[in-house]
Amino acid sequence: MFTLVWEPEVGGQRCDRSPQSGTDKAAALCSDCHAEGATEGPEVTATFCSCPVTGDSRQTVTVGPQNAALLADARDGMTDSAMDPTEDEGRTFLEVISEKYSPENFPYRRGPGPGVLVVVPSGPQGSPMKDRLNLPSVLVLNGCGISRAGDESEISAICTHVVELDLSNNKLQDWNEVSKIVSNIPNLEFLNLSSNPLSESPLGASCAEAFVRVRRLVLNNTRVSWQTVHTFTKEIPELEELFLCLNEYEEVTPSASPCPSLRLLHITDNNLQDWGEVRKFGLMFPGLDTLVMANNSLSSIEDSGEALRRLFPKLRSINLHNSGLNSWEDIEKLNFFPKLEEVRLLGIPLLQTYTNKERRSLILHIMSLCRLPSVSVLNGSKVTDGEREDAERFFIRYHLDCPEEELPYRYHCLVTKYGKLAPLADIDLRPRCHAKVDVRFEDKVELTRIRLDQTVAELKKQLRTVVQLPTTNMRLYYIDKELGGAFGPEEMKYSSRALHSYNIHDGDEILVVPKSKVTTDRD
Repeated sequence: MFTLVWEPEVGGQRCDRSPQSGTDKAAALCSDCHAEGATEGPEVTATFCSCPVTGDSRQTVTVGPQNAALLADARDGMTDSAMDPTEDEGRTFLEVISEKYSPENFPYRRGPGPGVLVVVPSGPQGSPMKDRLNLPSVLVLNGCGISRAGDESEISAICTHVVELDLSNNKLQDWNEVSKIVSNIPNLEFLNLSSNPLSESPLGASCAEAFVRVRRLVLNNTRVSWQTVHTFTKEIPELEELFLCLNEYEEVTPSASPCPSLRLLHITDNNLQDWGEVRKFGLMFPGLDTLVMANNSLSSIEDSGEALRRLFPKLRSINLHNSGLNSWEDIEKLNFFPKLEEVRLLGIPLLQTYTNKERRSLILHIMSLCRLPSVSVLNGSKVTDGEREDAERFFIRYHLDCPEEELPYRYHCLVTKYGKLAPLADIDLRPRCHAKVDVRFEDKVELTRIRLDQTVAELKKQLRTVVQLPTTNMRLYYIDKELGGAFGPEEMKYSSRALHSYNIHDGDEILVVPKSKVTTDRD
């Protein structure tokens, strides 16, 4: 039987933890500190949870009787950790996955301080943690305070099947530590390092070799230099997707070695204003399929058509949302990308004065000017053949009021194809809200404006002051003037019926008859 006594003093307070003794099992639960110690069979398990006095974190130790001294070491380690200033420097990758994915360490705590699982193996074979952790193939460890790798042999033993790893919003600031993690995950294909302070750490070629199997790399908001980017593109032969958003790039440093494998480049929310910087991507990534440059300040596309064909021979999709493009010539130049199929162009100054329908029609028309392959997706929506024809007809009508000398050559080409088109009729299909009708009562007729969304009962209330009759003594008849009264007056007998259901128009007539008169006529 073993007894644990832990007595650190903090601020003059004492924290005592000691299990009670029993015949077959000894266990105790401290009501203040929630600490327990137990003995059962040939092993001893001691668990120290978070203490309100000392502020220490959970620690679990499992040992055999021959190693019972480790319990005291664990106790001392917990005391030391309360005073360890390195705690603020972050945690190891191994500590975090041990805490998050071990079934024996729950609930998972994201607070400061290490959550450590210390295990003395029962046998020499395999990793001490390999059979105790349940790691998925996609690890999401964002915002866990990770700054170091930890034991590389343990990482290698438990992460062999991991293919995606999210380490965003951690404290990693040394590429060597990142390399230690990545080099021990042999099947890693996706790595997210966004929002880690890595800008000051140099990346050597030998360190970058650890990333050789990565196909998708996310470096958003890391402020990494172009030299670091070029080291990655040189050392990762099968890199397909690269994310460099929010890195405050104002210019692009060209690379001596192109990266033909790259298919997707996300470089949104930077400060790239000059097309001379953007064109460098064509030289650096000759196989580029998708270029996402939203929220940059690109002002124009300055290259000639021949240069654009040569620079971006495989570009299929381009996103220029919220750029500074302000010329139809720039939009027309997009036709010179020989493989272009998808364009996104919302939020540019050129289109701010047009309605949504006009924007789409004008862009579609510009895209159809060239004999090169046409764009099939515009701003996320598929473009149909009918929509292309509508855009060309819209172009004709858009220039109907222009002076003859200002009409573009394309206008005359389309007039030859479709003829001179008349302006479209302006048809308002909105429901009518009011009507002016003649209210006839006995020998008097008064023009009255009525609301068509009201009911027959409400109309009677409106007409009380006109005909000087109570609503209970009033019968209403509707006469359609367009039909010339061919079908006779229609009695408006249902008080809850809405007036718009009678299809009332200006000039129609409402006949008001007192109920007493109707009764007299019947007699």
